[in-house]
Amino acid sequence: MVEKEVNPADMWDERFARPQPVYGEEPNAFLRAQATARLKAGAKVLVPGDGYGRNGLWLAKQGFAVTTVDVSSVGVERARNTARDFKIPARILLSDLTTWKWPTAEYDAIVSIYLHLLAEVRSTIHARILQALKPGGILILEAFTPGQLQFSSGGPKSLDLLYTAEILRSDFASAEILELEETVIHLDEGKLHSGKAAVVRAVFRKE
Repeated sequence: MVEKEVNPADMWDERFARPQPVYGEEPNAFLRAQATARLKAGAKVLVPGDGYGRNGLWLAKQGFAVTTVDVSSVGVERARNTARDFKIPARILLSDLTTWKWPTAEYDAIVSIYLHLLAEVRSTIHARILQALKPGGILILEAFTPGQLQFSSGGPKSLDLLYTAEILRSDFASAEILELEETVIHLDEGKLHSGKAAVVRAVFRKE
């Protein structure tokens, strides 16, 4: 019997439809620190794979000009509702990142937080991320490493979806490395991201 392939949009729709935000309401800690230290007031920021908007809407509340893109119609609707209810100015788009028309040299920063992509599309999407950054623009990224398989704090269960510092060094070889580290942290991001976690954290600057 052949297992039916799960549609990513359906998976994320189910997850984001739960009453409580499964990854909490606060922004990612690494993003918060990096945005405070590195982003200029009013910077134009893209957040691909932002789900129900916890990172993008936080950035918008800090005064950044934010665009988010996600494949989940449920996540996008929740993000739009939150933005409307709290009068948060943000451009929130529904699209698959593999087919979205990525702009060229448009953003001061791009934020990739636990955006795990299969190997066959990962390098292409990472190339599009660099394409969308202005010269001198930065990428802020946090993702799980293969070491995460020993922990129960969330993340993909397939090695194909996990990142290493070397993978990122290769994908973003044309960019300047400002930070790149594999480390173990304590996650406190809602029910599905809670506990000890093995991650890679990176900041790249487009030449």
